[in-house]
Amino acid sequence: MKAAVLHEVKTPLQIEDVQISKPGPREVLVRTSAVGVCHSDLHIADGHYPFRLPAVLGHEAAGIVEQVGSDVTYVKPGDHVITCLSVFCGHCEHCLTGHMARCGSRETQRSKEDEPRLMLNGRYMTQFASLSAYAEQMLVHEHAIVKVREDMPLDRAALIGCGVMTGAGAAINTAKVEPGSTVAVIGCGGIGLSAINGAAIAGAGRIIAIDMVGSKLNLAKQFGATDVINAKDGNVVEQVRELTGGGVHYSFEAIGLKQTAEDAFKMVRTGGVATVIGMIPVGTMVEVHGAELLQEKKLQGSMMGSNRFRVDMPRLVDFYMSGKLKLDEMISDHIKLEDINQAFDNLRTGEVARQVIMMDS
Repeated sequence: MKAAVLHEVKTPLQIEDVQISKPGPREVLVRTSAVGVCHSDLHIADGHYPFRLPAVLGHEAAGIVEQVGSDVTYVKPGDHVITCLSVFCGHCEHCLTGHMARCGSRETQRSKEDEPRLMLNGRYMTQFASLSAYAEQMLVHEHAIVKVREDMPLDRAALIGCGVMTGAGAAINTAKVEPGSTVAVIGCGGIGLSAINGAAIAGAGRIIAIDMVGSKLNLAKQFGATDVINAKDGNVVEQVRELTGGGVHYSFEAIGLKQTAEDAFKMVRTGGVATVIGMIPVGTMVEVHGAELLQEKKLQGSMMGSNRFRVDMPRLVDFYMSGKLKLDEMISDHIKLEDINQAFDNLRTGEVARQVIMMDS
């Protein structure tokens, strides 16, 4: 099958013929329909997070089931599915207490004794995020997919697989935004826009969008932002405090930088909660003013929107179909797999929300 392969960090991905195995007893073969180009893939390609190479990147995807293993009962060939990188085992402490996104079990992967799911020229390849979606097909554990209604457009569905679930889930599941509360979101890329949208769905009374790109701030208003702040215009913490009379109830950092994570904590009021969604580079330390902890302010992280994705993603699909979840506005462009390196360059400029690779094209 055709796939985009990363051989070395900071080098272009190569379109190559990759061999894919057949489904094991609890595995599903999915024909990839659409894949969102996400910053998480770029972080790997740029070397910010160590990863074994060569590998096929890509993780924000939707497609159609082609084959299922002998023990799979959840889906059948022809079903439409969204993939999710937070593959769950179903019986560890995290899964049994409703925190499936935290599951770290390796039993959903093939063992070293098994044939690899992916090979290049007969040699082992690393499967990124248990998915490797920049390819014509994905071979995944059955707990890496969720079945969705067939009237949902698959290019929109793909976005729910990571960015939308991460952003909206951080607002709804992790922070549990309350109706009427005040919210600030730093960074208006795909994840930040989804956090804004999630906060609006949760009933936030005031949502402040913060970015340095005017076009993104204009887009944020379509997703539910009531106020916008251009970070080029001065100290964002002071501006948020002035707008809200002391700070917001909830803040979200959706970039992945030390400074913006610290700003997120500074801009919440007494008793407020700052949630970091962005992927802060490994080794980076985030500092807070210790005395502010006495004000019951909290700084927390969010893993994939604290999702229970087989419950949450169909609900997000329904929100989209009813007009509450904004996905059409998020897509900057539809591209081909061969355009992946240009898509990464576009991400580096910060000018795009989401580019979607259409595999059928």
